[in-house]
Amino acid sequence: MTEKNKWKNKFITVALGQAVSMLGSHGVQFAMIWWLAERTSSPLMLGMSGLAAYLPMTLFSPASGIAADRFDRKFISIFADMAMGAMALIYAVLLSAFDLPVWSVLVMLAARGIGSTFQQPAIQSIIPQLVPSDQLVKTNGWMQMMSAGSFLLGPVIGAALYAAFPMSVVLISDIVGAAAASAALAFVKVPELERDRSEKHSMIAEFKEGLMVFRRDRKLFCLVAAEALCMFFYAPLSSFYPLMTSDHFDLSAMYGSMVELAFAVGMLVSSLIFSSLPKLDRKLRVSYAGLFGMGVTSALCGMMPPVFAGWLVFAVLCMCLGAAGNAHTIPLNAYIQETVEKEKMGRAFSVLTLISSVTMPAGLLLSSPIAEKIGVAAWFLISGIAITVLAAAVLGVYKSRL
Repeated sequence: MTEKNKWKNKFITVALGQAVSMLGSHGVQFAMIWWLAERTSSPLMLGMSGLAAYLPMTLFSPASGIAADRFDRKFISIFADMAMGAMALIYAVLLSAFDLPVWSVLVMLAARGIGSTFQQPAIQSIIPQLVPSDQLVKTNGWMQMMSAGSFLLGPVIGAALYAAFPMSVVLISDIVGAAAASAALAFVKVPELERDRSEKHSMIAEFKEGLMVFRRDRKLFCLVAAEALCMFFYAPLSSFYPLMTSDHFDLSAMYGSMVELAFAVGMLVSSLIFSSLPKLDRKLRVSYAGLFGMGVTSALCGMMPPVFAGWLVFAVLCMCLGAAGNAHTIPLNAYIQETVEKEKMGRAFSVLTLISSVTMPAGLLLSSPIAEKIGVAAWFLISGIAITVLAAAVLGVYKSRL
């Protein structure tokens, strides 16, 4: 077998396992959030679910990046996946035996958040160990394409399972996904990463080294700073999608799943485009364009009237939103994987996780009470305008460096 086929086979095995895991996770997540939406009809409660999922990331992101750079990334990823599957199994058993309160979902989401915090930097850092550097844009496109596929099918599976079975049964798909991802990664031999073990630093010192990756690259620093500002407004929107369908448009869970499908189609199409590109120059410019597109599309979503025709346009806009998100993420990840030293990559990606985990709770603390009073559509509009203005402002200031 040629070296070309070796790395491709390894990558595809890992990516397919991750895709199956994401498929189960997205299905369960859709069912859980819809379960909360139907029982509470409260943006505040959905905001609390986002806090429960993302607050652990804020607390554990520094440790997760350091762990990915200090220890065996393959072991960390498998252990985190299996731990999340075990938690889903325990919760399913408890849910089938007892009438658990709604807030118990928050505990489950928090536990999953911890597992995801350690799994993401580890698996993202493994990819450059398997893939040649000139293939990273293409493989990131493939990864996002598989992610889009899970977004595409996950809500459909989640809605179907939610309609047919109790939540305790729905959770089984999460367990199957975790087992598949772990088995696929266990099957692949990951090249050993050479680490400098001559000096041992404190966790704080090592995390600062991860931050210095961004400080040394001014172009990357500007983009990540813009992302952090924009994510404060954008991140909470994912918690409000069910209420846009159920409350603003007064439609059922099936229509909610169709919105998720539209978002996934946008991701899928953009992923196909990136995976087919032989080369992508000016990655940071493309990433900036995606961030700007996210703002414009979010604002348009908030302007839709609460009628069925408005929902149709909203679904199309969600498709554009998925494409814009990929246009921001794929070039950014590829740029980091190409330019950052492999032994520091876990910490670099943990900084991105930290940004999302900080902005989500902070944004929800502001957005949840506002959306409770003025409606989720109004928050989409406010967020979109803020993201567009912030992205344009930072791009205007630093465009000469990008």
